[in-house]
Amino acid sequence: MTLNQQMGITRPLKTVAKMLALASVFATSFNVFAAPVEIKFSHVVAENTPKGQMALKFKELVEQRLPGEYTVSVFPNSQLFGDNNELAALLLNDVQFVAPSLSKFERYTKRLQVFDLPFLFNDMDAVNRFQQGEAGQALLNSMSRKGIVGLGYLHNGMKQFTANTPLKQPSDAKGLKFRVMASDVLAAQFDAVGAIPVKKPFSEVFTLLQTRAIDGQENTWSNTYSQKFYEVQSHITESNHGVLDYMVVTSDAFWKSLPADKRKVIKEALDESIALGNKIAAEKDNEDKQLILDSKLSQLVTLSPAERQQWVDVMKPVWSKFEDQVGKDVIEAAVAANK
Repeated sequence: MTLNQQMGITRPLKTVAKMLALASVFATSFNVFAAPVEIKFSHVVAENTPKGQMALKFKELVEQRLPGEYTVSVFPNSQLFGDNNELAALLLNDVQFVAPSLSKFERYTKRLQVFDLPFLFNDMDAVNRFQQGEAGQALLNSMSRKGIVGLGYLHNGMKQFTANTPLKQPSDAKGLKFRVMASDVLAAQFDAVGAIPVKKPFSEVFTLLQTRAIDGQENTWSNTYSQKFYEVQSHITESNHGVLDYMVVTSDAFWKSLPADKRKVIKEALDESIALGNKIAAEKDNEDKQLILDSKLSQLVTLSPAERQQWVDVMKPVWSKFEDQVGKDVIEAAVAANK
């Protein structure tokens, strides 16, 4: 081969090498200057609640551990989506993380209705034992066929009844209108005592109470304080009749779109954030209760064991009404968690 022939081959090779090197530089530059992936986290409560603090911690950890790659935008107080449409928005990828109350999943699975059954759990310790046990963990995957991935449980606390009249006996609730979440179980709970359940979004509750469009509601000490319900309700009955917890979820499509290594980091950040949220929930339960009592705007109604048993006796038949939907095995596992 002549020198000229050799040079004819070498020059194209050098040109290709330069082009590849230049492409590599452009690719590196693109990665450096590409905007981070935005993760939208929408929820319906205030930032000073356990859920609000959990979401902010999640933002902090993700942005700290994946700097420049992912950013988390938190939208509290139904700023982005209300509690009646946030799951639909999740499936449309308009938001990537939401943490609805467990009652909100009724249209996607009936098994999570176990958490709405009245007087099923004795306390939050029992709730936690159930959620971390085999049956509770299995429920995280109960909506996978609908495209929803459960990532963890977040506590808020046990629910209390509020009204503009003291509720000591089940008959005291007869004829009163109570706001409930969109849950057939919760509606049946109030039907059992002759009350009128009214399904309304969380964001409307204060106005409904203030204008006397409804007579009462049920909620945790944290939500009752942060949403100022105690300012427009004269009595709070410490019933501890149910649990108000949340499930942090994302869509199956979004979760699978994440690179495996990034998904691992984000899940670890979420687990740590949920642990913090649950710690705050336990602390705020007593703190917010005391703040409400100190305000003297709402009077505490304490039930004697005999009075509380009257409520249990009237509402417990709701369990059997929904046993086929929830699953007898799930209810039995929940009851066993009380021991």
